[in-house]
Amino acid sequence: MTGLGAVFRPQLAPERLRSVARAADEAGLEELWLWEDCFREGGISTIAAALAWTERIRVGVGLLPVPLRNVAITAMEAAGLHRMFPGRPVLGVGHGVQDWMGQVGARAESPVTLLREYVLALRALLDGQRVTTDGRYVRLDDVALDWPPAGPVEVFAGATGPRSLRLTGEVADGTVLTASTPPDGVRRARQLIDEGRAAAGRTGTHTVVAYLLTATGPGADERLRADLVAEGDADVPGLGVAGDAEAVAEAVRRLAEAGADTVILQPTADEPDPEAFVRFAAEEVRPLVK
Repeated sequence: MTGLGAVFRPQLAPERLRSVARAADEAGLEELWLWEDCFREGGISTIAAALAWTERIRVGVGLLPVPLRNVAITAMEAAGLHRMFPGRPVLGVGHGVQDWMGQVGARAESPVTLLREYVLALRALLDGQRVTTDGRYVRLDDVALDWPPAGPVEVFAGATGPRSLRLTGEVADGTVLTASTPPDGVRRARQLIDEGRAAAGRTGTHTVVAYLLTATGPGADERLRADLVAEGDADVPGLGVAGDAEAVAEAVRRLAEAGADTVILQPTADEPDPEAFVRFAAEEVRPLVK
């Protein structure tokens, strides 16, 4: 069955998260995803709060920009979350928006190299290994977590370009695709991910998470169009969906058929009722998606 979730966008004030997370949890939504967008809201603080305020929903962060965080700190934070809320956190990392990284003096000359070194070290630390590595960006000397997760956990990575997509297949346990990825893009991404997995000799599952820009209710078409224009995606065919539950479910099915395992509905930046949006996803769209 295709996984389904929704995004709490950081355009909303942090104090709004509690009511949205609780609405999603009570409605039976499977996943709620958060963003660490510069310079709006931090990923670790928001995921910890959302997990504490809820009982069963999985909460993801897509993505933590790795230039901003030492990998040992990320491993400590991730391990703590997985021990306190087993089976519910989903953490994704990425090389970050380079303009934002430049604003804070953290821009990497080779973002792909950084992401490779980072994910490999992060997975090893979360696996309970003692790690020594002297990479171009990641340097650890005999580092091990005192409190690693009690069992295996997945590390997701975000990607857009071909090199990054192949890399996620090589080193990560799952891949997060932005809402700028139409069904044909998901299909191509899955091919590139599989190429990376084959090159690394990796077997087993690799979960692909795809965001779907979604508008429903009054003015849905106009709100969707405004978001697409703002992101420079207005001319990309097959991107986003506006309409009722059946229209949204059909768009979810198209992404699933292209290779997405989980589809996360991303409301427009001006969504008037985010609590109603997560209930719509759980109560109206979920029954239509197999």
